[in-house]
Amino acid sequence: MLRDFIAIDFETANEHPSSVCSVGVVMVRHGKIVDSFYGLIQPEPNYYSWFCQRVHGLSCRDTDDALVFPKVWHQVEERIVDVFFSGQLAFDNRTDLIASIPFVAHNARFDEACLKAVFRVYQMDYPDYLFCDTLSAARRQFGYSLPNHQLQTVAAACGYDLQRHHHALADAEACAAIALNLL
Repeated sequence: MLRDFIAIDFETANEHPSSVCSVGVVMVRHGKIVDSFYGLIQPEPNYYSWFCQRVHGLSCRDTDDALVFPKVWHQVEERIVDVFFSGQLAFDNRTDLIASIPFVAHNARFDEACLKAVFRVYQMDYPDYLFCDTLSAARRQFGYSLPNHQLQTVAAACGYDLQRHHHALADAEACAAIALNLL
């Protein structure tokens, strides 16, 4: 059973996976949510498609003054290290530390592709993060008993009431609840 993990969700500004405009991160230790992080990100490329704006409600007005991805990711890394590795000062490379904790996402292929793309755009070395997928787990667990396997449907089947779907932190919280039930 997965008890220590990082649930993550990205929202994108347009059709480019690198155009992450917000990130939600939920840290779970010993089966309990212990910390979370939400950040707006100036997307790259920096424009919003009508469709994406309609989905999550974010626009240039929200992210024009936001930090670029490397600065936001630095904040995420700091939080993860504090939560999972405080007191383990023998490790010098926080990237290796973080890569040892699995990431969990609903439709992990999307979030992993976004993370890889934005690392590539900013010429950052991408660690081999391990991703677990709650969508695949839901399909195995629920099969055809649900009308679909969308995040809000699976969250409800796991007893979690997702209130603000397509807000990156709310989606990461729902993903964490699903993972605690299914993984």
